Amino acid sequence: MALCLVPLWSHSAATPLRDGQAEQRLMQVLALTSAGLTQQALPLAEDLVRDYPNFQLAQLALGDLLLAQTGQLATLGNTTAPTSEARDTLNALRVESLRRVAAQKQGLIPPPGTVPAQLLQLPKSYRHAIAIDAALSRLYLLENGPQGLRIVADYYASVGKMGLDKTTEGDQRTPLGVYFITSNLDPKTLDKFYGAGALSLNYPNPLDVRRGKTGHGIWLHGTPPEQFSRAPQATDGCVALANPDLERLLRTVQTRTTAVVIAPSLTWVPADDLAPLRDSFVATLAAWQEAKSGNDLSALLSFYTDDFQGLKKITRQAWSQQLAADMAKQKGRPLVLKELSLMHWQDEEDTMVVTFGAVPQGERSGSTLRQYWRFAKGQGWKIFFEGNI
Repeated sequence: MALCLVPLWSHSAATPLRDGQAEQRLMQVLALTSAGLTQQALPLAEDLVRDYPNFQLAQLALGDLLLAQTGQLATLGNTTAPTSEARDTLNALRVESLRRVAAQKQGLIPPPGTVPAQLLQLPKSYRHAIAIDAALSRLYLLENGPQGLRIVADYYASVGKMGLDKTTEGDQRTPLGVYFITSNLDPKTLDKFYGAGALSLNYPNPLDVRRGKTGHGIWLHGTPPEQFSRAPQATDGCVALANPDLERLLRTVQTRTTAVVIAPSLTWVPADDLAPLRDSFVATLAAWQEAKSGNDLSALLSFYTDDFQGLKKITRQAWSQQLAADMAKQKGRPLVLKELSLMHWQDEEDTMVVTFGAVPQGERSGSTLRQYWRFAKGQGWKIFFEGNI
């Protein structure tokens, strides 16, 4: 099979160290090495290590190329580790390399016009979204423009030491689901371990709470000075990126309106394929909107589950009083939904995460609501959480 290579990297001392460049250069080194073109790969690896001296995988690739001057390479990290700790480090670097190569072989960038299946609808005010494919150790930054969502960057990322599906405090697992960035933490207030900074997520979200999951402090963060990147499973539950990559996110994304999907693996589908599910759910939401616009509290409550729980664990009974007060204030005026966001999460249950501005007709502003709906056979979509954000 013919080897397809990108144009050779041309380095100069003035070249800025931008997001994604280190990996691009590493992948070229690995491709040349795999093709047996070690003499071409060697100066590129030397340049890469000089620019990123803390990039351990690049150091390993350079070491292999130096060894190749005296013999044939048998495997990545063509050496014998003297201690168990060194063996663990070497094995982690091999896995990191395999994840990066697997992402490249899979195409890295999904076909144009496709989106993660979880992102049903984003309003124009939601300028970006993030999707994380744990199987590929990949984070995708998507921009929401006039033509819909498109990928503008993708990065290697690390997750929890014990894998995925966080359930309890301290289990060193990364949660799965749909989350939102709640704050951009000032790096001056953080330990240097977190690198360039951190973006906090709203874990546990209402679905996590309903399932009894515990823990807190799940972030997207950088890496300590001595490490350019970390092993695929190396964190205490957060998602870690190389500092130049995280800096791009810190400059780009917004708090509150940036959704973060963390999935075992992402399914990319043509955006138009999401229309049937979106349209079907919007019809249900419109029925809720009509009920909220009327004066029939009983009809409105039929959209809420018996085990409904709002913010601060407010019960269905207490929430019904809030709904009645809202309807009284509306005085029969229709409720207008603005800036509608729809996120679909599917595992053992079907969940819809819905965010919108709720504005009584004639008013200039209203509240921003977030609802969590679940689908039950024979019952359809019902709300198990609702609250102002």
